[in-house]
Amino acid sequence: MRVGFGYDSHRLVEGRKLIIGGVSIPFPKGLGGHSDADVLCHAIADAIIGAIGLGDIGTHFPDTDPRWKDAVSIEILKYVIELARMNGFRVAWIDTTIIAERPRIAPYVAQMKDALSETGIPPGAINIKAKTNEGMGFIGRGEGIAAYAVCLLDKI
Repeated sequence: MRVGFGYDSHRLVEGRKLIIGGVSIPFPKGLGGHSDADVLCHAIADAIIGAIGLGDIGTHFPDTDPRWKDAVSIEILKYVIELARMNGFRVAWIDTTIIAERPRIAPYVAQMKDALSETGIPPGAINIKAKTNEGMGFIGRGEGIAAYAVCLLDKI
């Protein structure tokens, strides 16, 4: 078995769709980034890559590479899950936390689980928690959103 930990954060910006966990959430701002900036998919991918022992998400999908410009992060996650499989592992469990002052994330958690289960993560192996930052820091001021993820991989 292997354990991995992932983190990601992005600024909220005008003119972008807000996509978290592969779900488009109605909100006046979206997350800025080289890809679609899906913080949840990025944190999960980072955790899986770490558990495999192959660096981090930036090593595999650098924001300096034009191939990843406007990439759909749920597809990046599918690739990372396949990378785990090619290295002899499967995802046994994912536990995540999304931190956002606004919008409220809880109403979208079931949809996120459905979207994430289409990447190859077993549907019953995904936990998503939604938290605020109690008005503190960049998240509390509504400047951005962050996500943490822990994964457990086991040998196939």
